[in-house]
Amino acid sequence: MPRIFIAFVCAFSLLATAAIAKEFSSVEEQMSSRDFKAAGLDKLSPEELAALNAWIRTNHPNSGSGAVYDRKADDLVRIGFEDSDAREVIVSNLIGEFKGWSGGYLFKLENGQEWRMVEPSELSGIKKMMNPKVTIRPGLLGGWRLTVEGYNTFAKVERIK
Repeated sequence: MPRIFIAFVCAFSLLATAAIAKEFSSVEEQMSSRDFKAAGLDKLSPEELAALNAWIRTNHPNSGSGAVYDRKADDLVRIGFEDSDAREVIVSNLIGEFKGWSGGYLFKLENGQEWRMVEPSELSGIKKMMNPKVTIRPGLLGGWRLTVEGYNTFAKVERIK
């Protein structure tokens, strides 16, 4: 019985202070659904989840600092990784000289990302290019497709960095 009472008090205090702390984002809002399930939080009752959110609100190192978690910004950093739900088009430039690809080519981009070919593909017989523009688009079944500006051939890729 004390556990239910504590959860009720936490849930009530969470609702009562919601207007005061508008910048607070609940744990279920901050985490991707995959991370939420991997952490086992989907097994919590609504009261337990409310108690957890209340604890985070009062004990988080940034509470009161005005710092707000920005899931959109975090998702943009995570685009292309297996544990990310973000699926937006990426446009950047390859670093250095480019003469095509074959086999397990590694693509290093100016935005800091690195992508590796996951299926055999070839783009050859092109003239040397310096720092060409590339576009990486979401493909089917969670995959990604990289194209170099001016060419229709694509490489199926996965993000490694």
